[in-house]
Amino acid sequence: CSGLRYQLFFDDRSLDGDVVREFGGVGVVTDRMSSPYLSGATIDFVDTIEKQGFTIDNPNAGSSCACGDSFS
Repeated sequence: CSGLRYQLFFDDRSLDGDVVREFGGVGVVTDRMSSPYLSGATIDFVDTIEKQGFTIDNPNAGSSCACGDSFS
């Protein structure tokens, strides 16, 4: 795998130093160190026959692994 990995989960809390960004009206909370990696990214939800779930289009990702789970 390429190194960095997205982890998405639902939570009602945020910690001191967390960064909150809006993606399509939905607040996304990231820790301060991870936040720069999402700069310029778009998050969407797809629901097709082939795939259902969140997709992240990140222009900062130089490469990703074949499984699509991690990026660098």
